[in-house]
Amino acid sequence: MSPSPTDASPEGAPSPLPARRGFELAAVAALVVLLLLLALVAPMALAEELAPDALIKSITAEVTAAIRQDPAIRGNARSLSELVEAKIVPHFDFNRAIQMAMGPNWRSATPEQREELTREFKTLVLRTYSGALAAYRDQAIAFRPLRARPGGSEVTVRSEIKQPGSEALAIEYDMEKTGADWKVYDIRVSGISLVATYRNTFSEEVRNHGIEGLIQQLSAKNHRAS
Repeated sequence: MSPSPTDASPEGAPSPLPARRGFELAAVAALVVLLLLLALVAPMALAEELAPDALIKSITAEVTAAIRQDPAIRGNARSLSELVEAKIVPHFDFNRAIQMAMGPNWRSATPEQREELTREFKTLVLRTYSGALAAYRDQAIAFRPLRARPGGSEVTVRSEIKQPGSEALAIEYDMEKTGADWKVYDIRVSGISLVATYRNTFSEEVRNHGIEGLIQQLSAKNHRAS
């Protein structure tokens, strides 16, 4: 069973779900890159539509420059949270991600439970991104050529985190086009899907404590970290 990345938060609160420390660190590294890729998309008014990788490269350059100009933001939990809420939420498909993470159990959830699960999952992701931004230390990022079908609505953007003294970390972002916008719905770290990892841990929690039990676990963790 794959571990859960749900315990990556600025406060370092213990996770109620199983986790393996090595994968947690890799997941945080992936989220660092994702935050850098998306943080300035919302206020940008692009004159023409860019390919997903071209858009990501442009945003990465702007965000890394912004962080270097104000490094103190990494130590301010409120500022981190506000930044993530404003810049990340519009560009992450939480609905698709939570449905994939829940797997067949999603069909068993009531409309009210689905709403609660999506809300708690969103909060979980926001906290994790805040922790990832706090951990950013000017890692070099390299991108691979984009492979996409003309007119396709889904694409994978591939990148690597260059870390001095360590092997490069392969990061892949699965994105979908909804309307005129591209959104991320899954991340793979060295081939391991974060959504699949959530699915394993969520499935175990539902099996042991039901859907309400999973909601309560996520809610308790999010409240402890608030």
